[in-house]
Amino acid sequence: MAYMTDLKRAVGMGSAREGTEHHWSMTKSSVALLILTPLFVFTFGPMLGAPYEEVTAYFARPFPAIVAVLMIVVSFMHFKNGVQALIEDYVHGLARKIAIILMICLCYAAAATGVFAIAKIAL
Repeated sequence: MAYMTDLKRAVGMGSAREGTEHHWSMTKSSVALLILTPLFVFTFGPMLGAPYEEVTAYFARPFPAIVAVLMIVVSFMHFKNGVQALIEDYVHGLARKIAIILMICLCYAAAATGVFAIAKIAL
């Protein structure tokens, strides 16, 4: 039985020195999403249920296409950072590394698919 104080268990562990950078990244993407979400709703909303030709003509204009692409990219990067922090906190060992790699690949693939879809519609 070891009689160790909390201080003795914590000595030498140190910090990862990444918390501030991660927090700042999440704050920036949150502010960007705070601005982009209403823009996306008001540019994407009128096109719900519209015929294909009307949607392609609408997204051929630069402003709706740029707003949609920014919304997709920023939201998936914000999601990636949030889920990565969650995995780092609650998953341990080799499963942590595998889960982080799979999650990052999934987020980049989904963002690329969304950007490709908007580019195909817009062009």
